[in-house]
Amino acid sequence: MLIHQRTLQQEVSLHGSGLHTGKECIITFKPAPVNYGYRFIRTDLDGQPEIPALIENVVDVLRGTTIAVNDVKIHTTEHVLAALYGLQIDNCRIEMSGPEPPVMDGSSLPFAERLLSAGIVEQDEPKNYLVIDETVEYHDTKNSVDIVALPLDSFRVTVMVDYKNPALGSQHSGLFDLQKEFMQDFAPSRTFCFLSEVEALANQGIIKGGDIDNAVVIVDKTMQKDELEALGEKLGIGSDKLATGENGILNNRELRFTNEPARHKLLDMLGDIALLGMPIKAQVLAARPGHASNVEFVKQLKKYADRNKLARQYQHEKKAGVVFDINAIQNILPHRYPFLLIDKIVEFKLDEKIVSIKNVTMNEPFFQGHFPGNPIMPGVLILEAMAQTGGIMMLNGNENIKESVVYFMGIDKARFRKPVLPGDTLVIEAVMTNKRRTVCQFDAKAFVRGELVCEASLMATVVSKNK
Repeated sequence: MLIHQRTLQQEVSLHGSGLHTGKECIITFKPAPVNYGYRFIRTDLDGQPEIPALIENVVDVLRGTTIAVNDVKIHTTEHVLAALYGLQIDNCRIEMSGPEPPVMDGSSLPFAERLLSAGIVEQDEPKNYLVIDETVEYHDTKNSVDIVALPLDSFRVTVMVDYKNPALGSQHSGLFDLQKEFMQDFAPSRTFCFLSEVEALANQGIIKGGDIDNAVVIVDKTMQKDELEALGEKLGIGSDKLATGENGILNNRELRFTNEPARHKLLDMLGDIALLGMPIKAQVLAARPGHASNVEFVKQLKKYADRNKLARQYQHEKKAGVVFDINAIQNILPHRYPFLLIDKIVEFKLDEKIVSIKNVTMNEPFFQGHFPGNPIMPGVLILEAMAQTGGIMMLNGNENIKESVVYFMGIDKARFRKPVLPGDTLVIEAVMTNKRRTVCQFDAKAFVRGELVCEASLMATVVSKNK
């Protein structure tokens, strides 16, 4: 895989109308400095506002991926971003004179060809790959969507779609080498939809820039001649331009690949993965993906990246089965003897779940008085260990840890099920249940040898030390 970041040698432009808005737009790709990423600039608006192409800026996934900052939007970003990501361009300034990139032929090929014509140059900075070293997954049981990323020292994507339609059926496609396969095998794949969808979208006025030249329309219903004429009028392409055809595709259009829909789903996924803001090393397997599921999957990747960033910052020596050892914990938490009550973190899913270990020994100072001859760990200290565990989950790297501290706001539903004795190992699980800015709630449970010994719901806040 490539080592150095890349940008364009010179600027290039394209012109056309947007698929959904129908508005004319000139899109200009310009060189950008290292670590710039992809940023859209609305040159048609006062102040030329900038919208970074990042997952946290996604505001809509209906019929495409829309990003926004404040009220300034860029619609249908996926084909442009897929072209940049597929060509392994890391930094690009994307100026637009409208709210939506030109749809062109419904694929990424026109963008990719124009980007190649600009020339691609290497920069004096290494690529910031996200290396997946454990399984990251997203599942949507209701819609039968499954997406996973598996460890791999390169980048591969496999996609399967199944629409239960005779004209489409089940399809799959796989990309194994961006440099060799993207331009020829995936960039040309066009967006597709079903005839029934076109009719509904036309009635809603959503596809104002749509015509028979920028999408593959799969015939999934019977339409009479007068219905087709009315649809053509709604699309603004004329009443005599549509026919259901004989190959299951509107107007008998030929597919560029027998599995073009599956390839286009993979192309869309590349465009949505680009919103992570960094290239990845992983094998991605996706069953029945769409923009909504892609975005949720990329959010999982973002949490994984943030967790790894935090781990690299504080855990300098990688240890099997350990996210943070005691040295890292002391760099994160302000607690010290005799009040540091966790020894290591063994599982950490950012803003979701954390698991800590506390080894309880007879050397604990509290056993001298609680109770002589019958040593039992005080319940309030088990709660404190839970709080310290949750505190690490709250200090997730978005705050300045050295200048922040976690304060308790409330404890509810605390129950002590069994005594904790010298020689026991406490396994504490904390699960985030609610988070609003600097305040969060989490449910914590403590186990000894798999048996529940304590549980509670806790509320805490992150505040600056100078407050």
